[in-house]
Amino acid sequence: MTNFGHEPVMPKEVMDFLHPSPGDTVIDATLGLGGHADLLGKAIGPTGMILGADWDEEMLKRAKERLSALPCRMQFVHCDFRHLPEELGNFGYPLADCILLDLGVSSAHLDEAERGFAFRMDGPLDMRMDRGKGETAEEMLARMDEREMERIIKEFGEDRWAKAIAKQIAARRGRMRTTKDLVEAVAAAVPLGAREKRIHFATRTFQAIRIAVNREIEGLSGAVEKLARTLKLGGRMVVLSYHSLEDREVKHAFQKLSGKCVCPRGTLECRCGKERFLKVLTPKPVTPSKEEIERNPRSRSAKLRAAERIAA
Repeated sequence: MTNFGHEPVMPKEVMDFLHPSPGDTVIDATLGLGGHADLLGKAIGPTGMILGADWDEEMLKRAKERLSALPCRMQFVHCDFRHLPEELGNFGYPLADCILLDLGVSSAHLDEAERGFAFRMDGPLDMRMDRGKGETAEEMLARMDEREMERIIKEFGEDRWAKAIAKQIAARRGRMRTTKDLVEAVAAAVPLGAREKRIHFATRTFQAIRIAVNREIEGLSGAVEKLARTLKLGGRMVVLSYHSLEDREVKHAFQKLSGKCVCPRGTLECRCGKERFLKVLTPKPVTPSKEEIERNPRSRSAKLRAAERIAA
């Protein structure tokens, strides 16, 4: 099913910080349905080039269709952004003027029951970004012990009911096959009176399990550093994150490359390899406007950080 109703998060802010010009080379490391790439492609024009990468092959196919009329040149790569720097070397790809990394789950993932991301629709408990690799959420929950489930839900979902939810999931081991099964387990653990009105009671658990299935935090800081090194002098990088742990990793990477020591407190000698490579353009993360959140509620947790390469 083709879905071009996708609305990119903070489009004006992304374009303002990246500041693309005609003829630029752009890397969209998490292409999704191409909402941001559509804007970038129109800005860089026929002499510009976009390399669009995504670890979800279905998203790449849809993005190709959506972006087919763009005036710029395009190249598509089926790749996890964490491995993209190595792939760029294989392509002999030139250094980039603009790099975008949007860590959010695509609207298409949330709107399609068969992907297993949506708690409002019943579907198989999959949640893999790349359905050709790794274990599904069903398989992960079937093998994981209760204590590990609790840790994941507490750490990645920041859910106060993590212990009770993990207990309910463990009690249903072997019978957790669909998103409906998981919602019922969470419902049995979260008291009616304690449920937030702003978000669905299963939101945090689904987020936590999705992050664990796709190992979304793993290697993030290192990947941001490696991608930043593919910028031209004066080139800019923007990262959109949707979880406090993601934002912390991005902040850490930018600080390290801007010359700030990020060694653990109490370390007698700096060992983090800090260098004055980037200038951080966002001392504090930029968040969506109230108007955007009202128009696009899925943007509410987004944080934008940007940096510019200042050293050769």
